[in-house]
Amino acid sequence: MSAIVDANRTRKDHIAEQIVKTNPSIVGIYRLTMKSGSDNFRQSAIQGIMKRIKAKGIEVIVYEPELKEELFFNSKVYKDLEAFKKISDMIVVNRLTDEIKDVFDKIYTRDLFHDN
Repeated sequence: MSAIVDANRTRKDHIAEQIVKTNPSIVGIYRLTMKSGSDNFRQSAIQGIMKRIKAKGIEVIVYEPELKEELFFNSKVYKDLEAFKKISDMIVVNRLTDEIKDVFDKIYTRDLFHDN
């Protein structure tokens, strides 16, 4: 196994462990793509994190207005951001955006460049 694959698995394990430690009932995944403007949902790195969280019995939901399906890997897809924010105990975001900053206390991100 390559060092990159190993590092990616370790990073996903760490992120999932940090989320699970907070004991949320529902974890929301805010957007599936890693880059703004992308529509590559199937290759999203978040899938591995979702799988690990679900394995602990925690419900995972997704906010992705660009996705046509109602489910993404058996997780309900929300297109209504306000409903998504309300129901989620924790929200995992790749990049912190203005539309999600109002629930900063629920956010888990590794975005080093956001400003509070």
